[in-house]
Amino acid sequence: MPISRSDLFAVLDNLNIPHKTVLHRPIFTVEEGADIKASLPGGHSKNLFLKDKKGQLFLLSALDRTQIRLNQLHKALGCARLSFGKAELMEEVLGVTPGSVTAFALLNDIKQQVTFVLDAALLDQNPVNFHPLKNNATTAITSEGLLHFAKANGHEPIIIDFSANKDGLPALVLPANTGHL
Repeated sequence: MPISRSDLFAVLDNLNIPHKTVLHRPIFTVEEGADIKASLPGGHSKNLFLKDKKGQLFLLSALDRTQIRLNQLHKALGCARLSFGKAELMEEVLGVTPGSVTAFALLNDIKQQVTFVLDAALLDQNPVNFHPLKNNATTAITSEGLLHFAKANGHEPIIIDFSANKDGLPALVLPANTGHL
């Protein structure tokens, strides 16, 4: 059974991560929520569930305006070519449905199947905003809180700078076992 929103908030509280949630209509795309985001401070995320050709799973959380060249990302990650993971697999592993993909869904990855990839530009924002497991609300936490949350749940993030390389290739900022900020 996937973690509930109240379970998520309890985890954040237990980790001493301050959070604030705003309820709103369901939004399924970055563009659909533009009016909602305009009233909420901080960096807004877009989240992609990806699978490489060898079956490795990734959750990418990026700043909503970051341009991601999916056909180049595998080079920075050192994996096979990437594509979007199927909705059924996402629901099985992360416990969320399309439109509700979020870094908070890492709580549901109890088998540690997913590699967490973070956009350096998102970490430069405070607060950072994610759906709290369903797309009818937005929860804000600090970028430090996001890193603490991920690490506490066994998902040491890989941090990527999508603007770093003059050739348009994403660059690995820090290996998974080091901190940021």
